[in-house]
Amino acid sequence: MNNAFHIIHKPKCWNEHDTHHLPDKLKSLNKTALIEQQRDLETSAEKYQPSDTLLTAINAALAARAPLLLTGEPGTGKTQVAWFIKRFFNIPLYAYQVHSNSQASELHYDFDAVAYLRDAYLPEDKQPEALKNATDDPRSHPRYLKKGPLWQAYDCDNECVFLIDEIDKAPRDFPNDLLQELDQNRFAHPFASESVQRKGSAPITIITSNGERRLPDAFLRRCLVHHIEMTTDLLRDIMQAWQDSQFPDLDAETQSLALQHFEAIRNIPRLSKQPGAAELLVWLSVLSAQNIKAKQLDESVPLSELPALVCLIKDHSDYAHLQQS
Repeated sequence: MNNAFHIIHKPKCWNEHDTHHLPDKLKSLNKTALIEQQRDLETSAEKYQPSDTLLTAINAALAARAPLLLTGEPGTGKTQVAWFIKRFFNIPLYAYQVHSNSQASELHYDFDAVAYLRDAYLPEDKQPEALKNATDDPRSHPRYLKKGPLWQAYDCDNECVFLIDEIDKAPRDFPNDLLQELDQNRFAHPFASESVQRKGSAPITIITSNGERRLPDAFLRRCLVHHIEMTTDLLRDIMQAWQDSQFPDLDAETQSLALQHFEAIRNIPRLSKQPGAAELLVWLSVLSAQNIKAKQLDESVPLSELPALVCLIKDHSDYAHLQQS
């Protein structure tokens, strides 16, 4: 039994488990935590291998100092580009993760209206200094007005990266509400007459989209756009970058066979959810932990009988499609 994979088992006696086995099992569990930590975006930036065409797009965006919109399915490394640029230049990164209810104003600031109203209705002798000694609009005090990631990027005296991640998840008006920011690098201050604008160079702006919906033409005109295709070469580059830390026990032949099976699964037309690069890396790490060898991934092995399919299949109904292929 391979202890690198079989961390949990059915204890025959809980007292014996707690006394004799638990310390070693916790050590094994801690090793898996280290593997997961290596996938952190900042840590993994040094492993990122952008293609020549992607490098051309990045350099074009830098030369023009224009926002770079990266499209492509999940797992193609779109978000990692921002962290790669951060690591390359050793500069700060300010990121905003888009959600289905996001508003463009959240990139600018967050105003705590509840705290402001609570303080404003206090007796004058009990009001905080933010209200007592305010020379400007007290709502602008940092106690109530928190700068968002774009405002922080504008305040940065040196070069920095600004990331808007998965913009296609936002409400329809979200991209159109950012046109002035993308074009003029400024936005209106909520409680003052002047605008908030960049202090130094315009931020290196990276925007990602999974292509869930088309973005407005006015928004696209302000960006350079590059699509990252999930190709065999891209997957090989990803595997090569991660093999030593994520699946050290898989030899070249086993990795090659695993990639063939992975692409065969992706090519099943009826599959409801195609696995991406992230699923591939997880699958390979599990195969490594299981000490899987090439003969267990021979081309004659049916897709439905591959080991650790739980890493690749997201919809239970897709298992039937594997059996039919």
